[in-house]
Amino acid sequence: MSKKIETEITIHASPEKVWKILTNFQDYPYWNPFITNIQGSVEEGNQIRVTIEPKGEKGMVFKPVILSKKENKELKWVGKLLFKGIFDGEHHFELVDNKNGTTQFIQSEQFSGFLVPFFNFTNTATSFNIMNQKLKELAEKS
Repeated sequence: MSKKIETEITIHASPEKVWKILTNFQDYPYWNPFITNIQGSVEEGNQIRVTIEPKGEKGMVFKPVILSKKENKELKWVGKLLFKGIFDGEHHFELVDNKNGTTQFIQSEQFSGFLVPFFNFTNTATSFNIMNQKLKELAEKS
């Protein structure tokens, strides 16, 4: 089974400015209500430690591996519950330059594994949208 959640928002700022905020992980506790902490070296192939606090749910820590890091364009990681195939998530941040002074910020996650049918993803999608809005507000005011 699989399930994809995808959200997006137009930000009136350059991809470089959005990227700078998105990858300044030490400031996440101050502005990011969903992903409240990222620790480790965020480079392709590295394992990091991520703390999330989905709206209306208990927070959790997981240790995904960075799949892709393309400056001003993309950050992608994959995490798993216990071992591959139970409940896996490939999280993706994409920045698209609209060539008009704005950036399309797309946040998505592809979930797979045999536990997927048992999860309610409503709070996850809501949390993505809240994070997107906070990122937009920060990028547009600074």
